[in-house]
Amino acid sequence: MVDPNEQAVVVVHGRGDGFAQEITAGRHRLIADEPVSGVTVRLRHSRIHADDCAECETAQGMLDRIESEITVAGELTEQQRARLLEIANKCPVHRTLTSEINIRTTLV
Repeated sequence: MVDPNEQAVVVVHGRGDGFAQEITAGRHRLIADEPVSGVTVRLRHSRIHADDCAECETAQGMLDRIESEITVAGELTEQQRARLLEIANKCPVHRTLTSEINIRTTLV
């Protein structure tokens, strides 16, 4: 049985022996092929009240919050760690999720 607190967590872990990634989302386990080695990323999704988010533009209602934790193998300098965080915050998925999104759905 899956811990209810872990249901909103997605973990992506590189095996380090190629491009394969192990992805765990709740009770689901997937294998993906991505050229990342030695990095584990944990994502947690939650809904928060806008008034609990001082840095958010939205002032009322509920917001989606995604918390991302990146674990890297090996010793890195603070400068290298800062650069990796900068790169992570510029990835296409991050940019998509933090930009305005316009979704148009049609029934065919």
